[in-house]
Amino acid sequence: MKIPKLNLNKEKLIKFGFILASILISGIIIYFRNSFVKLEGYGYLGIFLISILGNSTVIIPAPVILTAFVGGSIFNPFLVGIITAMGATIGELTGFMAGFGGQAIVSKNKNYERIEGWMKKSGFLTIFILAIIPNPLFDLAGIISGITKYPLKKFLLATLLGKSIKFLIVAFIGANSF
Repeated sequence: MKIPKLNLNKEKLIKFGFILASILISGIIIYFRNSFVKLEGYGYLGIFLISILGNSTVIIPAPVILTAFVGGSIFNPFLVGIITAMGATIGELTGFMAGFGGQAIVSKNKNYERIEGWMKKSGFLTIFILAIIPNPLFDLAGIISGITKYPLKKFLLATLLGKSIKFLIVAFIGANSF
């Protein structure tokens, strides 16, 4: 009996690596989540790191909004909002990577082509609006962006702009609450 050879090319292996990396990052963050809370004592750097880590989990939400709220009550709320948004934007790369890696296992069908066309037509606005709204489903925007090969620079810019608005509002609310 002959064992069939696996027909995996280099591109598919790289994409699979992106999926695996996204899953591993999420798992590590969830496992060590109690240790990351200690980062708050490091001021702006701590807020930045918590924001990266909190947004690196795919699908499972982390309370980064609370970090911006409390940080805004302690530090300069403008800086807290911007720093939190920058960290959150970097953290969202795991969703994008998972989607990009998912191309290797997603079959192209009518739904895929519809989503791909929709992202190409209004992807920036969609990502921007979803980044403003506090919701745990933003990871889906990153995943779909990666699957549809939405340009990474545009994804990052739309995410940063939307999250900046959200976290500036939250940080200023925090500043005015205490």
